[in-house]
Amino acid sequence: MAAQKKPHVDAVIVGFGWTGAILAKELTEAGLKVVALERGEYRDTYPDGAYPNTIDELTYSVRKKLFIDLSKNTVSIRHGVNDTALPYRQLAAFTPGEGVGGAGLHWSGVHFRVAPEELRLRSHYEERYGKNFIPEGMTIQDAGVSYEELEPHFDFAEKVFGTSGQAYKVKGQIVGDGNIFDAPRSDHFPLPPQLNTYSAERFGRAARELGLHPYRLPSANTSGPYTNPYGVQMGPCNFCGFCSGYACYMYSKASPNLNILPALKQTPNFELRVKCHVLRVNLDDTKKRSTGVTYLDAAGREVEQPADLVIVAAFQYHNVRLLLLSGIGKPYDPVSGEGVVGKNFAYQNLSTITAFFDKDTYTNPYIGAGGNGVAVDDFNADNFDHGPLGFVGGSPCWVNQAGTKPISGIATPAGTPNWGSAWKQSVKDNYLHTVSMDAHGSNMTYRDVYLDLDPTYKDPYGQPLLRMTFDWKDNDIKMARYVTGQMHKIAEAMGPVAINVYTREFGGHFDTRRYQTTHLVGGAIMGTDPKTSVLNRYLQSWDVHNVFVMGSSAFPQGIGYNPTGLVAALAYWSAKAIREQYLKNPGPLVSA
Repeated sequence: MAAQKKPHVDAVIVGFGWTGAILAKELTEAGLKVVALERGEYRDTYPDGAYPNTIDELTYSVRKKLFIDLSKNTVSIRHGVNDTALPYRQLAAFTPGEGVGGAGLHWSGVHFRVAPEELRLRSHYEERYGKNFIPEGMTIQDAGVSYEELEPHFDFAEKVFGTSGQAYKVKGQIVGDGNIFDAPRSDHFPLPPQLNTYSAERFGRAARELGLHPYRLPSANTSGPYTNPYGVQMGPCNFCGFCSGYACYMYSKASPNLNILPALKQTPNFELRVKCHVLRVNLDDTKKRSTGVTYLDAAGREVEQPADLVIVAAFQYHNVRLLLLSGIGKPYDPVSGEGVVGKNFAYQNLSTITAFFDKDTYTNPYIGAGGNGVAVDDFNADNFDHGPLGFVGGSPCWVNQAGTKPISGIATPAGTPNWGSAWKQSVKDNYLHTVSMDAHGSNMTYRDVYLDLDPTYKDPYGQPLLRMTFDWKDNDIKMARYVTGQMHKIAEAMGPVAINVYTREFGGHFDTRRYQTTHLVGGAIMGTDPKTSVLNRYLQSWDVHNVFVMGSSAFPQGIGYNPTGLVAALAYWSAKAIREQYLKNPGPLVSA
């Protein structure tokens, strides 16, 4: 049966998370007729975030209601190029969202920017430490866009999100006790920082005593009532402790559903279609121009949506898979090192310390907010001398008390049995007296870590799964162990009675059973050369000029911070180029 053909539109957007919502708003403002296609169901603060149903830990944290259905869409994973990949069958290591809002509905709310040197990482390290400092086989590269170019878009995204925080400098002038390592800012945060929990305050005091520079985390959880530039109202966070994995019932946590969708609903030239599974981006006979997309609707019927402009704005690895399935860009080959699609896949490098205190020290871990906390950046990016240490990368360290849940979040000291009466007693003795802290590190990219189409496994629609070839490398293990050692000094200075440490071990493999983060990056990277990148500096495909690819799939390597702030800034940067340059003269925005 031939595909049903829909009326032509100016732009079609694949995926409706943060970047899909941002591009929809920007392109409709430019007068374009826009259709957004979301694989999952319709979700919104109401009814999905309605109290008290939304604070059901069993439904959301354990049964993972807001996350992707792995029986219909998953990836296969292997450690090395000679291993056999197997499908990822149970959500654990990473938990992509599904439905309107995507991961932007269930994220925590930590809203960083980026360290400027991480946008030109190879150049920076070669200039400061010499070309031989970068290990053989490490494929880090520059993004092709500078922090200075992105700064206005970081600023606007914070205003859209309603981000709470304290700047250190604004327009070169010291304005408060913010992060002294922070990149230059043109304006204050739209809201003052959230109040600290006791655990974060104690962490900050200990860090300061050690000569470090603690600051309050930038949080997309509101510290007070707020109205964003689109006219959307937000309410103040009440520290309920149900952010990551949940829709916010207080209208306090930024999400595409809350901060952008209400404005789009009032736009006659915007349409959002749900339960639409995009199969491919269609190309004309030249393979240099897209004609739209083909998708399956909720009834399983094949539908063609013609469009002049295609915005690929799904989750990181969905973007890469769609490009591979559509024949856009040359697939990466780790043997020859040639090709680009699937190259430079990276993750994030998490270490955790849990400190246990005496019974007179109450940390009340059940309260919290997803983006709230106190951090130090002394060991992030290149804020410290890497020369004698022998690794690339770094990590912020923080106490980000987001609410410790009774089922999934109970920590006990080393040596405690995993079940039985002794475990129960330990839980009772320690639950109110623990502090958890994380080193949330960068992950570099390597020649033999990449994404491609699996030759064996297919999804229910007959298309090959995406295959991840990924494992930890010595460089990232060195970084994690060094930064965790520095964080351990802070933990000791806090005066606990016991400390648990989880970090990378040399020889240890990537374990899909343990949650890490959902911060996967790369595979459709941006850059300055079509031989080494999928996208140019405006996130435009080098090969198909009317296809733009959003999201963290564009990152050339992992960064120390959470990716959402950079994802949003790049989306606004790309949208500006589309509006001001591409629409006036459709074609490549950068000469190959």
